[in-house]
Amino acid sequence: MKKGLLIIFSGPSGCGKGTVLKEILQDDSFYLSVSATTRPPRPTDIDGVDYRFLSIDDFQQRIDSNAMLEYAEFCGNLYGTPADMVDKMRAEGKNVILEIEVEGALQVMKKCPDAISIFLLPPSLSELERRLRNRGTESEEVIRKRIQRAEEEIKLAYHYRYLIVNQTVDTAVEDFRAIIRAESRTYHLNQEIIGEILSC
Repeated sequence: MKKGLLIIFSGPSGCGKGTVLKEILQDDSFYLSVSATTRPPRPTDIDGVDYRFLSIDDFQQRIDSNAMLEYAEFCGNLYGTPADMVDKMRAEGKNVILEIEVEGALQVMKKCPDAISIFLLPPSLSELERRLRNRGTESEEVIRKRIQRAEEEIKLAYHYRYLIVNQTVDTAVEDFRAIIRAESRTYHLNQEIIGEILSC
């Protein structure tokens, strides 16, 4: 069985990551990695679906044994990507998507040079602000902080292999699929050629 790809997918809040992923994940060759956290589960949280809920000791042991692809602390809790499930799903041929922030993405890029990194951009900051306001769920202060954070993240987008500008969901999804088609052919073709040479 061909090993699945590891895909890093990032972008500012409000740029449409969730909407794009919803379309991509209709294809069952993709698997969205579930992050782990030490924060207590909320009443509506489902372990293994929303997060993998770990004790602080368990999470720390995974860090110490290099069993986390990336991790960070936020508001006193640890969040990160356990390597075990990612490895398992890739071994089963699934293309694993990590929807993570830039800080974690840079950690994964360092540990996994074969990872395909994609950054989703808004058409402009003014359009991002419009989309955030149209949500109608956040205060003026929160919107202002999200825009400021978006500027910081976009400045780091050059670390990613691919950039997709989300003009429309349909074109963004097609761009995503085109990247994966091209990378999949290259990645698996190289594996096959190397395997054939080594078996001779």
